[in-house]
Amino acid sequence: MKSIVLRLALSLSLVFSLAVHADPARVAAAADLKFVLEELAQAFEKQGGGKPAVTYGSSGAITAQISNGAPFELFLSADEEYVARLNSGGFTRDEGVLYATGHLVIVAPKQSALEVDAELKGLQAALKAGKLQRFAIANPEHAPYGRRAVEVLKHAGIWDQIQPKLVLGENVAQAAQFATSGSTDGGIVALSLVKSPQLANTVKYAEIPESWHSPQRQRMVLLKNSGENAKAFYDFLQQPAARQVFRRYGFVLPGE
Repeated sequence: MKSIVLRLALSLSLVFSLAVHADPARVAAAADLKFVLEELAQAFEKQGGGKPAVTYGSSGAITAQISNGAPFELFLSADEEYVARLNSGGFTRDEGVLYATGHLVIVAPKQSALEVDAELKGLQAALKAGKLQRFAIANPEHAPYGRRAVEVLKHAGIWDQIQPKLVLGENVAQAAQFATSGSTDGGIVALSLVKSPQLANTVKYAEIPESWHSPQRQRMVLLKNSGENAKAFYDFLQQPAARQVFRRYGFVLPGE
């Protein structure tokens, strides 16, 4: 009997050891998640899950990488279109789940002369007065937040005038860097980025009305080659504690 118990204990110990030392989950995430996902990855690690290896980029660029064989296990997209495309191509386990809805803001450094307001009246005035030199958005060709920014600028009636002033970030995080560092007069980026502790006290921003653009519905999905660590992190991101962190960064959660 003691021998059986000992063998069982050794077996459980081996399983636990293998789980602890298993390779970290390989995660690809939209750039608007840079700060929130860093916090969530640390929380997951503290629970014994092992810190995921996260690569950030535009959702379009990541989708292209996955389609070309990049060995990611979990993809958190900034919209639903790219997940649907990968699912249709047979790269995913299923259709994934909606994990959040994002919001857009107009943002500028606190010392910028650009007035920021929800209806972009300050931006319109700066354009009309010839005072706007450069304005940042993410590249709309492969960044969902860039496409929404274009919709916003068209809704405001200033798309034609502002196009020559645009500086395009490869993803929304780079656009936010341009907009908040003084490299441009300001920009339209993700609320989740300006909510970060790194930026919150150095910028001024205003949330843009949701009715001005298509919904920024963000979906995540496990890829075909995903392992247990990736599945555990995927499940963790849907738990109440993780939802609370997403909420703190300005996201609206499914069911709210």
